Amino acid sequence: MPQPDPFTGRETYLAGPRLPGPEGWAAVLDGHRQRLWALDQLGAAAAQCAIATDKDRTLVLAEEDEVGLLELTGGEWAALGAAIRAFRATLPLVRLEDFGFSAEVDDPFEANTARLTRIGGGVEALAFADAEHSVYKFFLFREGGEVGATFAFRRGESDLLEATAVPGSYRRLFEKLRLTHVFGMPTEIIGLTPEGILIAKQAFGRMLPEKTDVSGLDPARLIPIPSRFLRTDRDHPRLAFLDGVPWLVADTHDRNVVADETGVWRVIDLVAAPLPPEWLGRLRLFADWIERARRDPRAEALAAVDDAEL
Repeated sequence: MPQPDPFTGRETYLAGPRLPGPEGWAAVLDGHRQRLWALDQLGAAAAQCAIATDKDRTLVLAEEDEVGLLELTGGEWAALGAAIRAFRATLPLVRLEDFGFSAEVDDPFEANTARLTRIGGGVEALAFADAEHSVYKFFLFREGGEVGATFAFRRGESDLLEATAVPGSYRRLFEKLRLTHVFGMPTEIIGLTPEGILIAKQAFGRMLPEKTDVSGLDPARLIPIPSRFLRTDRDHPRLAFLDGVPWLVADTHDRNVVADETGVWRVIDLVAAPLPPEWLGRLRLFADWIERARRDPRAEALAAVDDAEL
């Protein structure tokens, strides 16, 4: 059953290292889906009002009264106001002060608070734990409006696809956290600060010994991609299917994998992007392997050839 989060007072299914039951897993996943759908609806409504959305930061940070009196004119502006409020219901605005940090200093995360202790972090986010061992991740934004990381693709030599990690958008971050929930550690998004810092919550996991070999991590769902098809600047590139769509998932090294309360290994962070259909349409062998891997995760890089066809 859900309970109030100790910092926001809002409903949460995660508390300490305890994994949620089936109801909690499903409810959190549904929250991820609703948020992504609401953001798409908000983007479409903004486009109808000729509001540029090349960066989604403006949309994601929109407050409930963002269009104010313009809503009274009805039509597209009323629809935009409704879309903003529908999205805000899936991603409430919270304050850094709710977690004990100050938004008035240059680096609010420089020191621990009375209730949160720093346990890790990197370029994308900083991780803190509370007294109950719930993990709170604060995703930092860049001046240009980017947040998190995703992949950009280009065609390499022959039938090779090259993927390079690049700064991402809020939508890509929402998708990444949904992927993490589905394929790794249960992960909630609990709020966004007015400054643009996204806050996610995870169950606590025990770090693996340094240099643990995680190459065999969940090969039935995170399928190793043959090197003949793809090169990337992140380790352990894997294929995952989300709603039937093939994704590149990588960066699942030993620091991004933990053991949960039952001892099962779980991914707590990753870099991901959907594999671009416009490239797969030109890379026949790669596309063919993806479809065979969809049916059998152990599929070889090249399909077997019937002797009668030789």
